[in-house]
Amino acid sequence: MTAAERGFLLLCAELGDGQKPLTPAQFRTLRARILSRTAEPEDPDRPLTEADLRALGYDEAFASRLFALISRETELERYLDLAAEQGIHPLTRVSPAYPARLRRLGDLAPAVLFCRGERALLDRPAVALVGSRDLSSPGAAFARRVGELAAKEGFVLVSGNARGADRTAQDACLAAGGAVLAVLADELWEHGTETGRILCLSLTGWHLPMTPYRALERNRIIHALGEKTLVAQSHLSGGTWSGSEENLRRGWSPLFVHDDGSEGCSALIALGASPVQLSALRSVADLQPAMLPMRQVPDAQPGVER
Repeated sequence: MTAAERGFLLLCAELGDGQKPLTPAQFRTLRARILSRTAEPEDPDRPLTEADLRALGYDEAFASRLFALISRETELERYLDLAAEQGIHPLTRVSPAYPARLRRLGDLAPAVLFCRGERALLDRPAVALVGSRDLSSPGAAFARRVGELAAKEGFVLVSGNARGADRTAQDACLAAGGAVLAVLADELWEHGTETGRILCLSLTGWHLPMTPYRALERNRIIHALGEKTLVAQSHLSGGTWSGSEENLRRGWSPLFVHDDGSEGCSALIALGASPVQLSALRSVADLQPAMLPMRQVPDAQPGVER
């Protein structure tokens, strides 16, 4: 592991030591200040010192906090040793194996990931599936169909391992001989013990429990990891809606929505998503975005429910 990778972990990983790592916004600001320094470049692998951090223009309190974070070498070693015992490994944004597709998130790309399972799945073509936790029968049939087609056509299925659409699609994909990449919002050590066909990812820390923020944060990761993202079912609020609406605004991956006539799916189609009829879904590889005009829909409140 390089010094740069260790620096990302020290600053941005939750190590279970009671210290809060930098938020994504704080890390973006720190990175921007470091990159904008006009001094002569120094050894990029040398550790940052407290003097370096104060030279970036931070006040005494925040510079001391940064120094405390980068001084957690003993805690980091303990945390990584415990992870390795459970087959869990870190990835940072400067790691060679960091998923290239996540870089389309720009400054929103997670600084730190932890993974458990078959890491080679990150390099394979992938499609993503999102949807509500409480599925209608048509929504469940759509999710199963996407999982089966992903397996048949050689795509890794990316989803969130939540009750409902996620697990319906994942189970169908695995049953058909396919592979699954699950982006988790809960403890990573409880998942990913199967070998060969499953990879589980977690943000910030592998031991962290489910929180509303983590549930919403992982949605953008799912949308970015898929070459295409399919929506089995959506309400006008919740994680499926907010992640899909953000994807449409930012263009992380082409969005295809089950055209089931529901209010949520119809609203996403009105915003520019491509409609897909279950009866016409014979291939995910052949799906092409429809050129639809974007229309206004009523504002919806983001939430946790998927």
